[in-house]
Amino acid sequence: MFGLGSVSVQVVESCVAAAGYSVGEFAALVFAGALGFAEALYAVKVRAEAMQKASEAVPSGMLSVIGRREANYKFACLEARKHCESLGIENPVCQISNYLFPDSRVIAGHLQALEFLQENARKYYFTRTKMLPVSGAFHTRLMEPAVEPLAEVLKSIEIQKPLVCVYSNVDGKKYMHSKHIQKLLVKQVVSPVLWEQTMHSVYERKQGAEFPYTYEVGPGKQLGAILKKCNLKAWKQYNHVDALEDEEAAET
Repeated sequence: MFGLGSVSVQVVESCVAAAGYSVGEFAALVFAGALGFAEALYAVKVRAEAMQKASEAVPSGMLSVIGRREANYKFACLEARKHCESLGIENPVCQISNYLFPDSRVIAGHLQALEFLQENARKYYFTRTKMLPVSGAFHTRLMEPAVEPLAEVLKSIEIQKPLVCVYSNVDGKKYMHSKHIQKLLVKQVVSPVLWEQTMHSVYERKQGAEFPYTYEVGPGKQLGAILKKCNLKAWKQYNHVDALEDEEAAET
């Protein structure tokens, strides 16, 4: 998750924006006061169970891709879908599910489509492909069975307007009000994560303006690595906070 800091009270009080990657968006909304912790945790549980059930219905997955500048991801996905149709698969899915940083995408869909892309990586100017250790094609229409369960839960939860700006994965823009949050959290399940676009929105500044301090909270520094690729100047103000380490330190 981005934009959070447990380093000091001052860091939290001076925070101006937050964003979370995929399911991390719930954590960002909890931090911003839009969702209660227990309610968000329950919504995440329902979301996870519904997405897992959707994954089991169709053999699918996600493929991390780094491409050269001439790579045309959408054309590659189109040809992968045609390949699936030639195998007798109806309405095949193969699409960009995550925009990470320039020249890096995650493509999700039917396994046969992803295997086709791996086998033809050179043709599409992909320099590296790697299957991700996940069970389904998240953030694609193959997750449509998970939409209704999450929508029902969110209708039963009280959602407030965020106290600080929270940026949505769906369009890379700020959430405006509680109904907006409810609508886009559901849409996010079947929509690409526009993380690269979100980074540009968060760090858009006039030339010469200073960049804010950025804190990534949680295990790993993957979002920091992505920020470095998207905006090197913003990354120079980046810090990582391992929430588990903080908790262990407090107990000792």
